Amino acid sequence: MQATTLVYDGSFDGFLSSIFEIYEQRITNPIIIKKSEFQNQLFGEQLNIISNSNHAKRVWDGIKKLLKPNGSKLLYYAFLSEIYGLENTLFKVIKYAFETQKNVISDFGNSHVLSLSKTAKKVSREKHRMEAFVRFQQTKDGIYFANILPDFNVLPLINSHFTKRYADQKWIIYDLKRKYGLFYNLVKTEVITLDLNNNILNEDIFTSEEHHYETLWKDYFKSTNIEERVNNALHVKHVPKRYWKYLSEKHP
Repeated sequence: MQATTLVYDGSFDGFLSSIFEIYEQRITNPIIIKKSEFQNQLFGEQLNIISNSNHAKRVWDGIKKLLKPNGSKLLYYAFLSEIYGLENTLFKVIKYAFETQKNVISDFGNSHVLSLSKTAKKVSREKHRMEAFVRFQQTKDGIYFANILPDFNVLPLINSHFTKRYADQKWIIYDLKRKYGLFYNLVKTEVITLDLNNNILNEDIFTSEEHHYETLWKDYFKSTNIEERVNNALHVKHVPKRYWKYLSEKHP
């Protein structure tokens, strides 16, 4: 049986719209793939999906009803992993839930549910680490800026945390890999894109006070770090080296 490839725009609404079309058109052998990852195929049918917020909402409402209270959250977390082909794993979990009309999110005997769960946990850990390790620097125009390079697309998950925690200052958190960010303007947080021109890390854009505070923080870290009690293995376990670039005390 030839497969039908549903090509979507990479958004969560686009993914849910793909699910809608699978059921609407009764597609029996679907493959869901992002447009950015799709290569034209000689065999099989191709269906280009246009994101439709109404269709997406209908599917999402059905998912939340079946996978409550936390199953839909885990599905969304797994989607944000951006792992190649994971859309099809998620679809199989959704199909399983719709067919059985049960909350299948804890059925780890199902390989697709187990894969979803493991992936969601990885994304959740990345979310918490970003919330803990992101460090802002004040720019000369009064905006606090932080750049990140997370393994997964966690910006939608850390939005609420930083909006609540830093409600009294303007800030930007920018994902250099995915080329978009969050900007809080003292009223609300918006999704933005910037033309960075590789100059965003140039020290000239930050205030002189910012460099002074960074030096003070490094000195404090050195003074409180007792060499005889250093446990590097434990330290790296809790603060993996790939996060050190966010920490002032780790900069040379």
